[in-house]
Amino acid sequence: MNVLIVRPDGIGDLVLSLPVATQLRQLIPGVRIGVLANPVAAPILEHHPDIDYVRTVSLQAAIPDMMQAFSGGIDAVIFLKPFRRLMWAAWRAGVPLRVATGFRWQSVLSNRWVYEHRSSFQKHESDYNVEMLKGLRLTPLSVVAPVLRLTDAERAGGERHWSGTVMPRVVIHPGGVSARHWRPVHYRDLAQMLAQQGYAVVLTGSPVERDQFQREALDGAVLHPGISNLMGQLTVRELMAVIGAAHVVVSGATGPAHLAAALSVPTVSLFDPRRNNLPTRWKPLGRGVLLRPDVPTCEKCIGEACPYWDCLDRFTVADVAARLGAVVRSVQPLTIHHV
Repeated sequence: MNVLIVRPDGIGDLVLSLPVATQLRQLIPGVRIGVLANPVAAPILEHHPDIDYVRTVSLQAAIPDMMQAFSGGIDAVIFLKPFRRLMWAAWRAGVPLRVATGFRWQSVLSNRWVYEHRSSFQKHESDYNVEMLKGLRLTPLSVVAPVLRLTDAERAGGERHWSGTVMPRVVIHPGGVSARHWRPVHYRDLAQMLAQQGYAVVLTGSPVERDQFQREALDGAVLHPGISNLMGQLTVRELMAVIGAAHVVVSGATGPAHLAAALSVPTVSLFDPRRNNLPTRWKPLGRGVLLRPDVPTCEKCIGEACPYWDCLDRFTVADVAARLGAVVRSVQPLTIHHV
């Protein structure tokens, strides 16, 4: 049986889809497993033992191009998120089994349905993902935290980025797409404080995140010599290698936190209080701490009109540095702290 798992959006989303592949391998002898991913995120899947092939697609692609992603003898496709145009493409491509949620209008384009509302936010995203296996008449297993693989050559490359630095090593990733951010100046001040305390610090981020950080936090600022600014310079695999050689990663609720957890690197994660960013659903499946403002959960951020604005300022640089130090000294299973 040839099964294609569809999750062509963010890096974190893709990491949390990996338990589906792992359970397919356990539950269907001889299964061939593919993943349809975003071109930016797809490289994280390289060398994974539960994935036989990877295809990429842009969500802006024309339908005939999307149909190509479902060619080549695919027996079943599992839509972990109901992307309407991709579901249309799979239907037109004639994939025999098309598994999706049963609660969207585009569900008519599938022929196996799983009736579960993710909007309840009662479970972790990885648990919701494996529930989709019910569409193949399978009984999901308990989720085991996903694991990503680096080659020896990649690990050596990651070590070279840290060459000559002191211990311990901290990656700070100030950016992110789907969540509100701690202010860039706070990340800058955290990096400066940690470097002054004797940590080796690497800043990471995309070119867009680099430009924003430069504009909002580095204009006229001189970074401590213990800080290496690699923002905008790393491929996804190189980012994984740098993270894999670190002792802790500091970020918001974003993909690199999930990369770190899947590489067995502890995290210090700064979450905003919106309902669609609840730790119950989106926490990294690893070790470390997760900080969340001790304010009411909100549906969306209304900015300065909110009486709790800016709730993320409750995370002080000194407190984050102290909690990071505690993680470095004694790594424990992930704990959530309301600040």
